[in-house]
Amino acid sequence: MDIVPRSQPAVMPTSADTASGRRSFDLLRWYAWVSLAIIVSVAAGLGLISSRFIIDESIERDALLTAQFITAIADAEVRHVSIPDVRTMGELLDPRTDQAALPDVDPTARRKARGEFLDHIAHLPDMLLANIYAPDRTVIWSSNPALMGKLIEGDDDLERAFEYKMRVSASYHDFEQARAEQKFVTPPEKLFIENYIPLFDADGDRVTAMVEIYKEPHDLIVRIEHGLILIWLAIAVGAGLVYVGLYGIMRRAARVMEVQQKRLISNETYVALGEVSSAVAHSLRNPLASIRSSAELAQAFDEGPAQRNINDIIGQVDRMSQWIRQLLQSLRPLNDEAVPVDLAQALHESLQAFAVPLARSGVTLDVQPLPAVQVLGHPALLAQIFDSLIANALEAMEQGGRLRVEVVRQDRHGLTLRLSDTGRGMSEQQSRLAFRPFFTTKQGGLGVGLVLVRRIMERFGGSVRLSSSEGHGTRVSLSFKLVKS
Repeated sequence: MDIVPRSQPAVMPTSADTASGRRSFDLLRWYAWVSLAIIVSVAAGLGLISSRFIIDESIERDALLTAQFITAIADAEVRHVSIPDVRTMGELLDPRTDQAALPDVDPTARRKARGEFLDHIAHLPDMLLANIYAPDRTVIWSSNPALMGKLIEGDDDLERAFEYKMRVSASYHDFEQARAEQKFVTPPEKLFIENYIPLFDADGDRVTAMVEIYKEPHDLIVRIEHGLILIWLAIAVGAGLVYVGLYGIMRRAARVMEVQQKRLISNETYVALGEVSSAVAHSLRNPLASIRSSAELAQAFDEGPAQRNINDIIGQVDRMSQWIRQLLQSLRPLNDEAVPVDLAQALHESLQAFAVPLARSGVTLDVQPLPAVQVLGHPALLAQIFDSLIANALEAMEQGGRLRVEVVRQDRHGLTLRLSDTGRGMSEQQSRLAFRPFFTTKQGGLGVGLVLVRRIMERFGGSVRLSSSEGHGTRVSLSFKLVKS
């Protein structure tokens, strides 16, 4: 509660005050950047691999369908003109062999089959260019008449198709002017596909012709683009969710670690202070007891003017003894086990103990109805919390005022009790330092009351918050854990 602003003893330095000035390692910031870089890298890698897979599979599927279609047309046209099965379309496409002796093939039927097959090739949907090569790599037919009769050399895909007798497909975004066979009548707009489809002899051992098809399948390209958009969108959303989730977990862990670190530092401070205070207190008790005994002895035998000074000596000794008791009490280890405590009863007993001092100081009590609940704590320590806060409020309202007690929040897990007074209040700086050990604004105060309040609350899983402003009083909120029924 309120602490009357008078004197301010020196505040013990914290770990931040004694730091050398070197910037500390920010785990959360480093994790944020490193995890972001890793997640973005992994997401980009997955996106590129998935995109490449979708494109390759789509092109491969289109190439397979194109090859099956052309092969089916070739077989159908051969059967349509009643050419014997010992001959295939691949053997009929080269016009340079028209003069060769093929007694089993009617020249008219041969030209008709070849003409109908080439007509089908010339009218393939989405076709940009079609070339047909003889085994010597000469263009024996092309949808671009300027290419007919040219010898194509240095085409790796064409050589691979002839050598391995297999279908070869590839995709391009830009055509190469240097390649003699890529002489498009209508240039491609975006992605275009190049397919090499071998045609065999009747035995299937020798490639008799190679069909080259350049296509720009617009429907397929649109589907690929839609697929890529969905892939990258899914990867971006997934990466974002993973990053946000992991960052949230790490942020919460960092906060927990920060709180635990502060508690560890605080506990180490209390242990060190306790050891020093115990040594000092035990060293002072005997001299103080001797001083008080001597003063009482002198008081018994001297009834003259020295009586006033003797009384001052006894009073100051008692005051120092009280400080020692408070110091030892505030710094002793809190090892008490948490037990259910009736909150309303504990508060009522503390208010009853201060009933006379409150009435003498003109302080009005305003206690709102409290729920019949039990909180985790210890009866003696809970009474010590209320006694300390009520005593502070009483000292802050020397000229009278009002002390209000109310529950401001309650749920299944906890309850927040607020004690408000109308005393002098504190400045913003004093409010920040209120829970520092040995900080006090009271004349003759030791500065351990609120420190002990916070230690007790945190010991049983609760917390305490203080807000104050000069001239408008102070509010202390105590958050307790409820006992599950």
